[in-house]
Amino acid sequence: QVQLVESGGGLVQAGGSLRLSCVASGGTFSEYTMAWFRQAPGKEREFVAAISWSGGSYAEFVKGRFTISRDNAKNTVALQMNSLKREDTAVYYCTATPPGCELGKGCGYWGQGTQVTVSS
Repeated sequence: QVQLVESGGGLVQAGGSLRLSCVASGGTFSEYTMAWFRQAPGKEREFVAAISWSGGSYAEFVKGRFTISRDNAKNTVALQMNSLKREDTAVYYCTATPPGCELGKGCGYWGQGTQVTVSS
């Protein structure tokens, strides 16, 4: 069983930056694809960014603004968010996807989420 704990959310003005962190415990962190999803009020959860041994991938709407990184020695994954927009307001979730499991599906592990609010 893998436990994920996110931190770093908060209130920021548009154009500002935040750095989200997620610490994992249990399991073999280096084997997992780590990712961030988000869910805004009234909307479905959506993919933001992922990172595995082969590198990172991003949703189009965050390319050039967000950067995902991981530290396998510390079992952490981070999401650096720059040039934040109001539409980035959402609860951000960290997820760990084991081999053989499709990203974002129920077979992965999820954190409780951290709120990011971007004001104008």
